[in-house]
Amino acid sequence: MRLSRYFLPVLKETPAEAQIASHRLMLRAGMIKQSSAGIYSWLPMGFKILRKLENIVHEEQIRAGHIPMLMPTLQSAELWRESGRYDAYGPEMLRFKDRQDREMLYGPTNEEAITDIFRAHVNSYKDLPLTLYQVQWKFRDEMRPRFGVMRGREFFMKDGYNFDLTQEDALHAYNRHLVSYLRTYERMGLQAIPMRADSGPIGGENTHEFLVLAETGESEVFYDSQITELTFGDREIDYDSREQCQAVLEEFTSRYARTDETHDEAIFAEVPEERRRTARGIEVGQIFYFGTKYSEAMGATVQGPDGKPVPVHMGSHGIGVSRLIGAIIEANHDDKGIIWPEGVTPFHVGIVNLKQGDEEADAACESLYKAFEAKGLEPLYDDRNERAGGKFATMDLIGLPWRITVGPRGLKAGVVELTCRRTGESEELSPEAAIEKVAGIYAAL
Repeated sequence: MRLSRYFLPVLKETPAEAQIASHRLMLRAGMIKQSSAGIYSWLPMGFKILRKLENIVHEEQIRAGHIPMLMPTLQSAELWRESGRYDAYGPEMLRFKDRQDREMLYGPTNEEAITDIFRAHVNSYKDLPLTLYQVQWKFRDEMRPRFGVMRGREFFMKDGYNFDLTQEDALHAYNRHLVSYLRTYERMGLQAIPMRADSGPIGGENTHEFLVLAETGESEVFYDSQITELTFGDREIDYDSREQCQAVLEEFTSRYARTDETHDEAIFAEVPEERRRTARGIEVGQIFYFGTKYSEAMGATVQGPDGKPVPVHMGSHGIGVSRLIGAIIEANHDDKGIIWPEGVTPFHVGIVNLKQGDEEADAACESLYKAFEAKGLEPLYDDRNERAGGKFATMDLIGLPWRITVGPRGLKAGVVELTCRRTGESEELSPEAAIEKVAGIYAAL
């Protein structure tokens, strides 16, 4: 993409309403624009990153054997009355009536809707196990929306639901989701720690939240520092193997890590003092096992092996896709702007032309641009007739991991400058060597 033809409305000044780094930088980098309190338009670069994260979520869900679908954003109040949650959910649920005077709601979650689909189409235990998921916009009418996309009213979320014949089967689905989430977050350049949590209005006794450590996190967390040394890495997991999934769960949850809602000071005191940590955390996902809570209330049964109806065991599993963008920025920024991990960057490399209009510099930039495209990468070429300082400031603000600077002086020596956004280190390389280095970095992901 040529920056002269792109819509990237960067701001020089920080908007007064932005209180945390991710909100400030998303507004300044031209990623979002507030439409009303807690509701945002996603501008091209923000939308591009949103789709990248969505694609990673889809890839890892499908790898785990889960099946994508899409449900409506608007739901009937009658379904929620069947489960008993319509009146219990609280004022965060946006309720309204349509022109036929039918009571409706804008879905904050979809346990009722998916259970209704299941009971209409699945009748036998032979059709289990089954896990369906979607990535969809949702709405919760927060009283005090703040922190940009971190606590907005409208948000983009992956929600998945498993249906199993027995508790043992459903707990394997729980473990499978935990494994797939660990892989998902690491692909995004995040370390998300699974922590024992409170189930809230979803219900159930088994639940873990995934939290990214950040000073601006809304939750206080208590953890054993050893857990931050764990990585999922490139290990291959057979998601059908209960033993492998259980082993990963035990590895990542055996050390103490809890939110303030479930913190137990007595258990925490058993952790060696030098490893006890307290911090703030940003929730980016949660998994639940709630048994037969919804299936019994809504008549979601299957014919068991003995021919008798059996209520299915269920769980739900969410990832806040739009919230993840804020979390990634909170964990990856400096005083100049965003620092995108390579796995989620909107463009793979920035090209800065120091002397737009210079025949040799223009030709070299065009050659780099086409070479990166030929390798399947997306460059962002700053071909604007702007001062070099302004071009560098824009590149630092939007946070592309790599920048190639092209100028007449370097070209006379046969080199361009390759700069790493995270470290700030630069090196002079031939254009061909710079292309190969950047391409190699992304090929290794």
